Amino acid sequence: MKDQPTSSTNGLTRRAYLKTSLLGAAGAIFVPTIVPSTVFGKNAPSNKINIGQIGFGRIAQGHDLPETLNYDVARVMAVSDLDRKRKRKGKEFIEGWYNQKKGKKNYVDVQMYDDYREMLQNPDIDAVIISTPDHWHAQPAIEAALAGKDIYLQKPASLTVEEGRMMSDILHKTGRVFQIGSQQRSVKPWPQFKRACELVRNGRIGELHTVKIGLPGDPPGGSTQEMPIPGNLNYDMWLGSTPYVYYTEERVHPQADFSRPGWLRCRQFGAGMITGWGAHHVDTAHWGMGTEYTGPIEVEAEADFPKSGLWTVHGDFNVTAKYANGVTMLISGSYPNGVRFEGSEGWIFVSRGDVGVTASDPTKPSGNSEAFQASDPKILKSEIGPDEIHLYESSEQHGNWLDCIKSRRQTVAPAEIAHRSCSACLVAHIAMQLPRKLYWDPLNERFKNDDEANAMLALPQRYPYGIHHIPALRRSSETGLGATFAR
Repeated sequence: MKDQPTSSTNGLTRRAYLKTSLLGAAGAIFVPTIVPSTVFGKNAPSNKINIGQIGFGRIAQGHDLPETLNYDVARVMAVSDLDRKRKRKGKEFIEGWYNQKKGKKNYVDVQMYDDYREMLQNPDIDAVIISTPDHWHAQPAIEAALAGKDIYLQKPASLTVEEGRMMSDILHKTGRVFQIGSQQRSVKPWPQFKRACELVRNGRIGELHTVKIGLPGDPPGGSTQEMPIPGNLNYDMWLGSTPYVYYTEERVHPQADFSRPGWLRCRQFGAGMITGWGAHHVDTAHWGMGTEYTGPIEVEAEADFPKSGLWTVHGDFNVTAKYANGVTMLISGSYPNGVRFEGSEGWIFVSRGDVGVTASDPTKPSGNSEAFQASDPKILKSEIGPDEIHLYESSEQHGNWLDCIKSRRQTVAPAEIAHRSCSACLVAHIAMQLPRKLYWDPLNERFKNDDEANAMLALPQRYPYGIHHIPALRRSSETGLGATFAR
């Protein structure tokens, strides 16, 4: 039997979501008719997929590009970065990889762009990989979709719930192939996550009632000393839609290497580890719970926030989220890093062992590298029968994206699933900042009777950056699109 993702709230299935999406009811939007030149001739998509890399930092050079370049169907032909030094290093990295693997020094001449929006105008580019800071996720993904490009986006999906909703709606409206970097959904390198979710979905631990997620917090610190803006960095655009603040290196990224950047610890640019690792583990929890197209209905939380220093994201924290299907999700740094499903007849714990998302992320080693455990070892060996639920099979996240570009099939982690995983984390982050229980309506994506909490679903956007200032969307105002997102 094919798995049909369902929501535990108001019966909202994926099919119902697509039918009732407000964007779908808003009418046509302005989408440029761009047919890449590669549709024809020797470089047709049936032969090569021409890719542009947006952002060349720690994740791009250590993960996204190496994984994508492993597939011969991919041809990375362009790189964009607001730091000219990193842009040049991106070109050197890509060309060096091809030189080594292909044995040809001039296999590809990688085009460089200071502004990714110029890259999106190149009709020879079929798809883009977005490996940028969190506050620069939703806008380039939306603009890429409107430009006719397929998209691989690093998690989390957005900085705010408003951004994520707009992004998902536009991805569905334009029909572009989208993949979020939620690697725990793919068999490589961690097959245990899919296996755990299948076992839970097929009742091997009885009726699921609790999910415990272990996530670390970030420490305080960071130098507040103002520094001159490097001449190689377009700092104003790097800040994007967020408020202007003076430059200091530990607020942005290292100039000397690709170590963990300071922006990850600044609430102006991201929510901290609740979305940093939470985007992975909450997504796994949703997969096992069967709540991929919905969210919690009640959330309460507490967290420590730094009182001094540059870094302002949460430290130690506790979150309790209840879902309409009766399952309670608990998220805290007091649990081992991973996801523990607890049911009426046993439990399953799944993790990456002592392996972090990246080597430079903060974590407390558990001393236990066993990544897949259960109350009874026999549970882990249970066979999933042909008539039971079989979850989407993806061998590797980037490869799945490339396969789906060719087939136009939905990826293992499409836009709405990406948004729902991220929005659950963002709702938890809002709860960390308010001293009361919050009641969330996952269908309308609003808090019930709480204007203060609802005001935190979006952030002011500094012109000319942000989703409110995308020219293609402004040109479509006659369709009523603007009202689509006034939830």
